[in-house]
Amino acid sequence: MGEVRLHGFWYSPFTLRVVWTLKLKDIAYENIEEDRYNKSVKLVEYNPVHKKTPVLVHNEKPLCESMIIVEYIDQIWPHNPLLPSHPYNRALARFWVNYTEEMFSAGVKFFRSNTDEEREKSIENLWKHFMVVENKCFGDEKKIFGGEIINIVDIAFGSIFKFFEVAEDVIGAKVLQDDKFPQLCSWYNNFKNLPVIKENLPDHEKMVAFVKIIREKNMASS
Repeated sequence: MGEVRLHGFWYSPFTLRVVWTLKLKDIAYENIEEDRYNKSVKLVEYNPVHKKTPVLVHNEKPLCESMIIVEYIDQIWPHNPLLPSHPYNRALARFWVNYTEEMFSAGVKFFRSNTDEEREKSIENLWKHFMVVENKCFGDEKKIFGGEIINIVDIAFGSIFKFFEVAEDVIGAKVLQDDKFPQLCSWYNNFKNLPVIKENLPDHEKMVAFVKIIREKNMASS
């Protein structure tokens, strides 16, 4: 199916989405680690609009934006499908994938919070989003997540929840609380322990240490 290369950051939730998808489908690829503060000429060439990772290069044709890449991979390599086959279920999955963008924005506010007041407000906002998922995505008739068979919603949410988990340790505040969101936390614990996910998760302590440096640099420049 041609040569595949991935430009990304090892600690990025968005790069993780693509890595997991490639691993789930057992697709050989070359990993090209980018430097957040000194991006390669090729990355800028491949993504001249945003100059961001991840970028997938397939047969010398670059693709940007993590979930666009995931869908592309799912279409080109249809084994172990991530998207539902029925048009309605596919549209529903895309709705919840899109919802992760709102959740990530809320998580960034938590990550960047500098005062107790900012932190409390950001946590309350995150909890509102968590409660939506807790109430709308679980139950016998609400098969939004894939369970033991990973789907595109699992990929989208799982990467963002890894970011939340790291941010908790960086900030020193717990947002993923089992008593408040039992089904959501149970899903995430199961997801991250699935072999293909667990084997392709960066070391947690290494991520915390690195992301802490990023936060400190962002705080110093703001």
